Amino acid sequence: MNIAQFLIDTATRIPDHPAIRYAGGVLTYGEMNQRVDALAHGLRRLGIRPKDVCILMMPSSPHWTLVYYALAKMGTIVVPVNPLYRQGELGHIFRDSGARAFVGHVDYLKEPSLVIDSTPHIKIRISEGENLPAGFSPLKELFDGVGEFKVGPTHPDDPFAVIYTSGTTGLPKGAVLTHNSLRSDAIAVTKLRYTEPEDIVLSVLPLFHIYGMTHSLNISVYLGLTIRMWEHFIAEEVLAAIEEEKSTILYAVPTMINRLVELAKSTPPKRSSLRFCISGGASLPVEILHRFQTTFRATIYESYGLTECSPTCVENPYGRPARPGSIGLPIPGFQARIVDDNDKDVLQGEVGELIIMGPGLMKEYLNQPEATAKTLRDGWLHTGDLARRDEDGYIYIVDRKKEMIIRGGYNVYPREIEEVLYKHPDVLEGAVIGVPHADLGEEVAAVVVLRPGVKTSPEELRQYVKDRVAPYKYPRIIKCVSELPKTSTGKIFKRGISLKD
Repeated sequence: MNIAQFLIDTATRIPDHPAIRYAGGVLTYGEMNQRVDALAHGLRRLGIRPKDVCILMMPSSPHWTLVYYALAKMGTIVVPVNPLYRQGELGHIFRDSGARAFVGHVDYLKEPSLVIDSTPHIKIRISEGENLPAGFSPLKELFDGVGEFKVGPTHPDDPFAVIYTSGTTGLPKGAVLTHNSLRSDAIAVTKLRYTEPEDIVLSVLPLFHIYGMTHSLNISVYLGLTIRMWEHFIAEEVLAAIEEEKSTILYAVPTMINRLVELAKSTPPKRSSLRFCISGGASLPVEILHRFQTTFRATIYESYGLTECSPTCVENPYGRPARPGSIGLPIPGFQARIVDDNDKDVLQGEVGELIIMGPGLMKEYLNQPEATAKTLRDGWLHTGDLARRDEDGYIYIVDRKKEMIIRGGYNVYPREIEEVLYKHPDVLEGAVIGVPHADLGEEVAAVVVLRPGVKTSPEELRQYVKDRVAPYKYPRIIKCVSELPKTSTGKIFKRGISLKD
């Protein structure tokens, strides 16, 4: 049941096939598996044990994948974290996860180091790069183990990844994903699509995100495809790859798709190697879908998932005409229902909450039994998303019960940004909302009421938040008002907020 069995099986089957292509060279599946074994020996020598929890906070890279599969083989639990997170965002994750080890990159150590120094249970500190701070072991020196690393027995219910995801209130919740949930979801998705052994997967999604982890990495390794990897999305380089490769697959969020379309206007590709594109992470505007398919002569299959589902549970089926605006049908092994507030199925065409059942569901929210019981009821995961179904069973997302903002495929949680705003001494009240954006899907906006007599500008407030959260989270739009609309009970009424003067 170990997720690393994907790598072991593929390395045995096609050891000389390229696994990862990157700026520095090529790594075959045989070499990748050998390096994972060597690293697992090294990590164990350093003191990491089965069931220990390890923070993995590095940008997407071959080393990220080696650490990921080495931890899997060891039976260690991984907590992937965005390397752009700041001290305030990391504190809860580091403490709540109970992490005993940390693996990072020297270029991204400033913020986590501040948290690690006050988190005594993180005993083991490892980093990629040169000139490391005191107390950090060089990652490169841990690849000296020799021989196969024996993978211990893995029970289907054994946790492997804890991925932190927030609702609209409270602290981030750690979704506990088991080896079996991650394996099951990856295998289920492959039953939907047709690939060839020589296909190149254009890996532009961050691997710390469940979408990139499952689609760009685990599915590719399971199938034995070559991953062409970038640390981050660069539209010009991806467009060039689409033109120069023979056959490619692209997993992307709508913002990436839109930027490729816009770039192709000024630099039309001479040819397109795309076999197909999967769009996930946010709703894809129908107009952008049509323009992409016309430009690159490839079908986009819109997909839907959640971290709590490992992530994919609904997708437009490969080989059939995709239905623009629809997220598709439940993938093999999964079921979907649309229900009212009493968990009773609504009629076809009516709007209700989308709930999911299937083998990819999370085990629980770490240390949060009440949140787990609220989300997982009678084996069904309640997504918080409002949806409807057409006469053929295709599902359409209508709105979200949650107030989460999806900016360029990244989740932004209003409550988190509001908490930062409220820490500013001049802010009396504040509300964060999402507003439509042609490129990003949604932009983060804040409406604030200042304390009487102060003259803090929107620019100053913007910089204040920017200094305290990851770059994609801070509100680009800030409006100061004299009062915020309220409900009869005195709560801020977000739907009544207007950004117009």
